[in-house]
Amino acid sequence: MIDLVDSHCHLDLPQFDADRDAVIARMAESGVRYVVNPGVDVPSSRAAVALARQHESIYAAVGIHPHDAKTLDANALEELWKLAASPKVVAVGEIGLDYYRDLSPRDVQRRAFEKQLELAAELGLPVIVHDRDAHDNVLGILSNWRSTLDARHSTLGACVGVLHSFSGDVAMAEQVVALGFFIGVSGPVTYRNADRLRDVVRAVPLERLLIETDAPYLTPQPRRGQRNEPAYVRRVAQAVADVRGLTLEQVAVQTTANAGVLFGLAG
Repeated sequence: MIDLVDSHCHLDLPQFDADRDAVIARMAESGVRYVVNPGVDVPSSRAAVALARQHESIYAAVGIHPHDAKTLDANALEELWKLAASPKVVAVGEIGLDYYRDLSPRDVQRRAFEKQLELAAELGLPVIVHDRDAHDNVLGILSNWRSTLDARHSTLGACVGVLHSFSGDVAMAEQVVALGFFIGVSGPVTYRNADRLRDVVRAVPLERLLIETDAPYLTPQPRRGQRNEPAYVRRVAQAVADVRGLTLEQVAVQTTANAGVLFGLAG
């Protein structure tokens, strides 16, 4: 059996309320050994931690998505700190910037992003970064943060996070890899018009790629338009293998090892 890790999915969301246990069972049948379930606000971070407690295969991340950045206050930060004490919380996320929907003001997004990066540094946890139409600001903020980590001799080491569902170009990918980040590859790698993403998959060292579903979103072909689920991460892995001229097993072994390096998942 090939072991896979879905490094980013949202099993706590209502889209899974009717059949969550069946989705988790299908995940195991498809060879998905672990998933990382990030929060997008305080309630979903609580739910992610609760799911991780209930299921050996689920790990959690806690954080506030840029859509909800305006909800990040002192109380929310304190709650995230407390939730991060759970032994199965492996990252701070999903955090970052979203200039496509702009559901929180951009200056508020940037402040929330920076505060949660600081939280991650204090906790010694890697970060899961959302970046949509905000490449320059994300790169600038992450570069500054990385400099502070180096200055304080952070315990995070060489690998500090992942840009999930990466949407930049090869030049950006090279910059974020140099900063110590992994590149998260999701369902769009299977889409006909995703040549730029496939170029990134070819260019980035396999040792710096993670595979993910972002379920229930970004369903790969041929199920595009339906609800996504962790079992479909196998299709992402196969697409990466096809692009790089590798076998599914080679991609599974390396990306699972990569997830272990970043998130410290059980062997």
